Amino acid sequence: MTPRTVEDALIRCERVTKSYRKGENTITPLEELDLEVPRGDFLALMGPSGSGKTTLLNLIAGIDRPSGGRLFVGGTDIATLSRGRLADWRSEHVGYVFQLYNLVPVLTAYENVELPLLLRTMTGDERHRRVRTALELVGIADRHDHFPRQLSGGQEQRVAIARAIVADPTILVADEPTGDLDRESAAAIMDLLCRLNAELGKTLIVVTHDASCAQHAKRTLTLEKGRLIGSPAGVQA
Repeated sequence: MTPRTVEDALIRCERVTKSYRKGENTITPLEELDLEVPRGDFLALMGPSGSGKTTLLNLIAGIDRPSGGRLFVGGTDIATLSRGRLADWRSEHVGYVFQLYNLVPVLTAYENVELPLLLRTMTGDERHRRVRTALELVGIADRHDHFPRQLSGGQEQRVAIARAIVADPTILVADEPTGDLDRESAAAIMDLLCRLNAELGKTLIVVTHDASCAQHAKRTLTLEKGRLIGSPAGVQA
């Protein structure tokens, strides 16, 4: 096994640190972290609660900013972007899958998936084509007119994944995407993520506490007290 080169890395963290104040104390979820994620990777991040997993995911997704270091995605140092440019970048490049789905309860499955496209300039026909394609990819097209309350947990997560991929993002990140599901539904969701990686070439980063879910990934890295341990950060397993 050989380390990936800088040119191969879609995501590159260079001594990334994240700190914030809590009362009189300084909390540092991440400390001088180095990481490279090649295009088309499927990376699982594991570690105990409070180890910095979600913090790292949010930095990569452009939801939060590092306190120090540099974070490149596709050659862009996203930490240097203005708030407006970062929002535009995020809508174009990142799809986010949440543990608790975050669907809008008064909207149908179709309307929930359509939401990210309403920020884009495109025709109604193009929006419709993309939404239908995304729903078909996750196997939920026959429930397009159902509201979240009419769906099972596994079906809700499929809608959430369809919403995350409908804009064809560069990166798909997922924070405990199976944490609220039974074992069978969790396995089906992980199989779906594997298909998105293998068939569509999506670069996936998944935070999970579940070793059986992490086994679906191409490689697993462990965070502990804000630092990566175990496998070298830039090596493909």
